[in-house]
Amino acid sequence: MSYWLIKSEPGEFSIDDLVRSPGRKTCWDGVRNYQARNFMRLDMKSGDRAFFYHSSCPETGIAGIVRIASEAYPDHTAFDPTDKHYDAKSDPDEPRWYMVDVEHERKLKRVIRLAELRSHANDELDGLALLRRGNRLSITPVSEAHWDFILSLE
Repeated sequence: MSYWLIKSEPGEFSIDDLVRSPGRKTCWDGVRNYQARNFMRLDMKSGDRAFFYHSSCPETGIAGIVRIASEAYPDHTAFDPTDKHYDAKSDPDEPRWYMVDVEHERKLKRVIRLAELRSHANDELDGLALLRRGNRLSITPVSEAHWDFILSLE
């Protein structure tokens, strides 16, 4: 099993939105960065777990845990000209963008804020991609040691 961190702006889609989704499950669409896409397409597997991170909001941080519920498959929003994630260069016969399904596992007892995570950047969380200067990827891998430490903060 691998571990991940996936980011979403709660104004667009929050952990609570996932809880309200049918079956507490939804597709993770709209990823438009090649490195993040490659993580999904090549490395994410059904059964992996991910932290659900709220970004670009007053309380940025890890809000919950999801399970990756499918292997990657073409992101249909790239082909829909009425969708905000439309990509005119994406071809259904040779898809450029992919998505996975995610399923709510649980909300954390509290949001583990970015500031708290940063306070451990030089020790237990050294090397965590989220804490690298300039990192803006919406999907990043998390080591098992980092995963376990972050859960211990809860």
